[in-house]
Amino acid sequence: MSIFVLGGVGVLYHVYNTQLPDVKELSKVQYQIPMRIFDADGGLVAEFGEKRRFPVTYDEIPKVVIDAFTSAEDDSFFEHGGVDVQSLFRAAYELIKTGHKGQGGSTITMQVARNFFLGREKTYSRKLMEILLAIKIEHTLTKQQILTLYLNKIFLGNRAYGVKAAAQVYFGKSLDQLSVAEAAMLASLPKAPSTVNPVSNPDRALARRAYVLSRMLALGHIDQSAYDRAMQAPLPGHLFASADIQTPAPFVAEMIRQKLVDQYGAAAYEMGLNVHTTIDPKAQAAARMALRDGLLAYDRRHGYRGPEDHWSDLLGNRGALLQKLQDTPVVGGLDPAVVMTVNASTATVLMADGSTQTLDLDGVRWACRYESENHCGPAPKDMTQLFKPGDLIRLQQTDKHWSLAEIPAVSGAFVALDPKTGAVRALVGGFDFAHDSKFNHVTQAERQPGSGFKPFLYSAALDHGFTWATLINDSPVVVKNGVKEGVDWRPQNYGKKFGGPMRMRMALVHSVNLVSIRLIDALGPETVLKYAARFGLPTKNWSATPSMALGSYALTPLELVGAFSTFVNGGYRVTPYTTTEVDNGDNAVLYSHPSVNLCDDCPIDSPDSSVAPRVITPQNAFLMRSALRDVVRMGTGVGAFRALKRNDIGGKTGTTNDQRDAWFTGFGPGWVATAWVGFDDNSPLGRREVGGTAALPIWVSFMRAVLPPPTDTPHVPPPGVEEVMINPDTGAKLPPGATGGVREYFDTTRNPADETPLSAPIPTDAVPQKLLNDLF
Repeated sequence: MSIFVLGGVGVLYHVYNTQLPDVKELSKVQYQIPMRIFDADGGLVAEFGEKRRFPVTYDEIPKVVIDAFTSAEDDSFFEHGGVDVQSLFRAAYELIKTGHKGQGGSTITMQVARNFFLGREKTYSRKLMEILLAIKIEHTLTKQQILTLYLNKIFLGNRAYGVKAAAQVYFGKSLDQLSVAEAAMLASLPKAPSTVNPVSNPDRALARRAYVLSRMLALGHIDQSAYDRAMQAPLPGHLFASADIQTPAPFVAEMIRQKLVDQYGAAAYEMGLNVHTTIDPKAQAAARMALRDGLLAYDRRHGYRGPEDHWSDLLGNRGALLQKLQDTPVVGGLDPAVVMTVNASTATVLMADGSTQTLDLDGVRWACRYESENHCGPAPKDMTQLFKPGDLIRLQQTDKHWSLAEIPAVSGAFVALDPKTGAVRALVGGFDFAHDSKFNHVTQAERQPGSGFKPFLYSAALDHGFTWATLINDSPVVVKNGVKEGVDWRPQNYGKKFGGPMRMRMALVHSVNLVSIRLIDALGPETVLKYAARFGLPTKNWSATPSMALGSYALTPLELVGAFSTFVNGGYRVTPYTTTEVDNGDNAVLYSHPSVNLCDDCPIDSPDSSVAPRVITPQNAFLMRSALRDVVRMGTGVGAFRALKRNDIGGKTGTTNDQRDAWFTGFGPGWVATAWVGFDDNSPLGRREVGGTAALPIWVSFMRAVLPPPTDTPHVPPPGVEEVMINPDTGAKLPPGATGGVREYFDTTRNPADETPLSAPIPTDAVPQKLLNDLF
């Protein structure tokens, strides 16, 4: 009989052995690991993937976790050869006795065989295959390797695969922080991860945990006191995020996710891609806060639009009210709350955590009734003017004091670069990623830059022989056929005032529209369009028209800040980028961004994004920086100087017709950044909501947080630029010893420094004769 049995087993083993997969593949198994995105310091930005899995080595698994799982699933794991014969016989006896298949008999090694090779169908042939595979696995791998495979592969509910992911999801902890009770809870899950869930089914979870703890006690893995403490430990009351996000940059993460999915398809979510970015965590936090504060400040200037919703029908059901509050997301740091009672001086509100807060008149003083973008009613003097019981409102907490807020209807964007490389250090595409429907205003909002385009026009003028001392007439001008054939255009200055003849520097400092119109007419719109293309601006979508001088063609904030970097870095066009390296789960580098090469002799149209070709001269770049510093010191951007008290910053405001877009693009040591504010439907922002009012404070808030301490380093001109004293009224060079002059810089590679600006050569092909009298 024994010979017959042994012979049968031998035949079966031979038959199934020819069909078994090669278990050596387990030693180089590729897990399905989510995509993870990191900031420049290695902090986690985002994680994408249906399966939350973070493989660990055997040495990284604490003994308490090993003890818990072997106690629950296979207490003789370290002794058997892959199959627990006694357990199998018990399962077979149960089948013969009751006619039902029991749950026993499946070792951890058999579960590895099933999870990696066989699937979950329940047939006798599959079970036999499982047994044979388990034996083969035990002959190929060590016990430590087998257990590591099991603990990394196993599904533990709530999209958590493996013990490291489960520790984060259920407890918000790393493996080495787990207590005995927590390890036992995780070990309770493999049998039925959905029904033994500690959050959704705590009674069953407690029962199963008690069983695991009793097995650990019986097997000597814990003593009685540890068992007693673990039995009394509470279950987790909620689930945790799958990963601890250290640097919230969801707009950046979504840009990268889309690119990688386009490249790899759905496999991108399972390849274990690690994406390292250029994002500076401190700068990103500052940008996020600056944009939110700026949009909230705009919203408060224009009044309160009223409650988000009205839930008076739920006031008698606190439980239902709390549930609805908890289902209402926090948006942009603004907490939802429901007004419970209100009188003349206070309102009591219910928060999502069940607490109540008192809102007083100081917390609502800004909330005049919104009437239009230009009108707001009187400030509230009575809380009942604002609220009724059941109103759903938003609150903002500052310094332990709650004040009324609301989700801004206005949109905004902020992006900051390293001007020497184009590396994106901070990017915020809207007030709140989820609330803004993932629309990234930095890369997707194509808006008119208004006066933000003027630096490129003035750079073209300097390149064509004009100087900062050139006098140009600020007076009314009519552009024939400027709107369309037969329709003239009469552009206006902001405020509809005229200054007469003025130096070109002051025209840029004060953003004078009519001077810009005369400049583009003198140079020729085709010349300016071609020149602007050097900076990487999207000129293929533009037409060569006089209105280009006032920024009438759309671009994105990222395109504007990238182009503006040229003035800051000495004349090179850089290409903004966010990804430095991509590697997979095996640390094989799939992509690495090359070092950026600031190149003086590379072709302007080089397709290599790592090449930063020189597109303007160092003299032109210096002259532009000097004028942009004056914009901040005494022009439309003076709010930046008043706030930061620094001489090493500069920039340019931008405002479009009817104040539909507000911009500020500026620089400081090591930084260049753009802030934009506007409505998605292109509605007007309101009177006085210009770049210096709506956008500049966002830029200031960011720069205050990131700029290094100021130094006394002078703004040294490059060779070819000479400093001259001139008459501020005429722009003419003053003789030595003359008083009342101002300093001006001249590019001697374009104009002899000893000539007055009035006699400086200006290319005749760039200046139509009909405008010479107007220009000078």
